Parts: sequence; C-alpha cells; structure tokens
Amino acid sequence: MNNRDRFINTMNFHLPEDRLPVIEWATWWDLTLDRWHKEGLPHIQEEDSIREYLGTDYHRQFWISPRSDGYPDTEHAKGAVSDLASYEAIRPLLYPDDAVTKITERLIEVKKMQDKGDAVVWLTLEGFFWFPRTLFGIEEHLYSFYDEPELMHLMNQDLTDYHLKILKEISGILSPDFITFAEDMSYNHGPMISRDQFNTFLLPYYRQIIPAVEKLGTLPFVDTDGQVEAMIPWLIEAGIKGVLPLERQSGVDVVRIRKLYPEFLLIGAFDKTVMHLGKEAMQKEFERLLPVMRTGGFIPSCDHQTPPDVSLETYREYIALLQACCGEACR
Repeated sequence: MNNRDRFINTMNFHLPEDRLPVIEWATWWDLTLDRWHKEGLPHIQEEDSIREYLGTDYHRQFWISPRSDGYPDTEHAKGAVSDLASYEAIRPLLYPDDAVTKITERLIEVKKMQDKGDAVVWLTLEGFFWFPRTLFGIEEHLYSFYDEPELMHLMNQDLTDYHLKILKEISGILSPDFITFAEDMSYNHGPMISRDQFNTFLLPYYRQIIPAVEKLGTLPFVDTDGQVEAMIPWLIEAGIKGVLPLERQSGVDVVRIRKLYPEFLLIGAFDKTVMHLGKEAMQKEFERLLPVMRTGGFIPSCDHQTPPDVSLETYREYIALLQACCGEACR
C-alpha cells in the first residue's frame, strides 16, 4: 500500500493491510540537528528529505503565511498592532496576493507525487487565535478580547476572506490531504480562553472556512500544544475533525480521548520526554499507545519537536520501534 492510501485509510478508521503511516509531523530543534550532524547526519537542507532519510514516510507541508515578506520583525512576544489605526497602517503588508503564486511550481511537483500515492500533502494556515496574537503580541492579545473586540472580529474576518482565497487558488492545482490551523491556544492546564470567547471570536470564522475545506475533501485539524481535551467539544462543534500534537507532559491521554470522542482524529501523542531514556522506555510508551492505534483514526508521532538530549542513535531506535509498532497495530 502506498503512503497516501495508508494515511487516508487510517484517517477513515480502516486499518491498512500492512502498517499505519510512519510520520514525524514536527521538525526538529536546531540544537537537535546540530547534535545529529556531529553524530553523522548528512547536511540535508530539505526537512522533508531529512524525514525520508531517517526512515519516515514522505509528506510535504505548505505553510502559507498571511504576512508579506516586508512585514516588520518585532521583539519577541510583542506585536505591531495596538488599535484600529495601527492595524490599518500595517494592513498593506498583510494578506499578500502572491502567496500561492510563489509556491505554484512546488505544488505542481508534489501533485505528481500525490497522484502516484507517494506523498501526503499537508497545508497549514494560521488560525483565529494564533494570527491576532502575532499582531497584538502575547499579552496584549489576551487583553484584546475585552479591549478591542471589534478589531479582533475585523482581523478574523479579513483572515477568513484571505484563507478562502488561498483555498480557491490551491484547489486549481491540488487538494491537500489534511490541513492544520495553527492555534496554540491551550497550555499545560487547559485552554487559554473560555468557551464563550471561543464561540464569540473563533467559531463564526471556523464555520465559514470549514465548508470550503471539506469541499476539497481535505481533513481539517487544529494544531494546539498543551492540554487540549477540554477544547475537543468546541472543536467538534466548529467542524474540526482532529487535533495534534497531544502533548503527554501536559496530561493529554489518548485512551481517554478515544473513549469520549471515538470519531475524533488524532496525530502525535508519543511522549518526547522519554526518548532520551532509551529503548526500554520508548517501548513502554508505544505499548501505551498501541490499543488506540488499533482503533484507527490515530497516527502516532512525537508529541512535538525531538529535544536535543536525544542522540541520533536513540532517534534511530525510536524510528525502528515506531515502524514495528505501526505494523503490529494492523495485525
């Protein structure tokens, strides 16, 4: 079975004949790659090629930013917007017309691989929590739900219109197999916003965008770190079909999620903090995940970027265990 069919079957709760997809959705910390280069990893530029070299299935991610190349760099955690006037001033540097044009050749190239079943195509768009945060800055964004609600709605409607345009342009070339809306709106104790805030400031825009995603036959996911479980009913109401990365150190339990939300799709969940402990600890972690893997609708993967305390040799052991476990799940 080819890469794409494995992914589609698994996400439709039909276990593949041979194994689950072997996917590493997250790239690696720079410090991790620096260590691995010293330990023998070739200096490969393309992240997709690194994944393939290390033994995972080929997939290609396209992250389309709503900012132009001229958007100003800001101090970490700070933003360029504080009110309507500053948003209007910066708006000419947002929502670029050429975002898809710039990647058209790469999209055409990967479409050929997708058609042959060799590639899973993944699109990332910035979500309705994430994007305003990048404009306001982290702290001011949280105040803006109360201080600038009209501006928040304006930003998210502009973003929705832009995403709809992007999806229409991409659909002329290919249909992504899945899409993640980058959000990061949960932390280690739960959501950063209330359900009322979600319903007011995010839900109306998800309800506009999800039908366009589903029209492409694309699975909509949300990417949010931390403890996401309380948010799953909110996401389901918005039309989201799945979530990643399911961080174990935040207490996320995929066994519990599968029991409560049996049709919700899952990617990630392997506890990255046990990797440096070696083969036995990693084997135990896979044993925790295996019952859920056997239910379908779940692709195990590191629950975020592999930390630099993991050697290249240990990471190769992780991949070998992942491959074996993905095969065992289908037997």
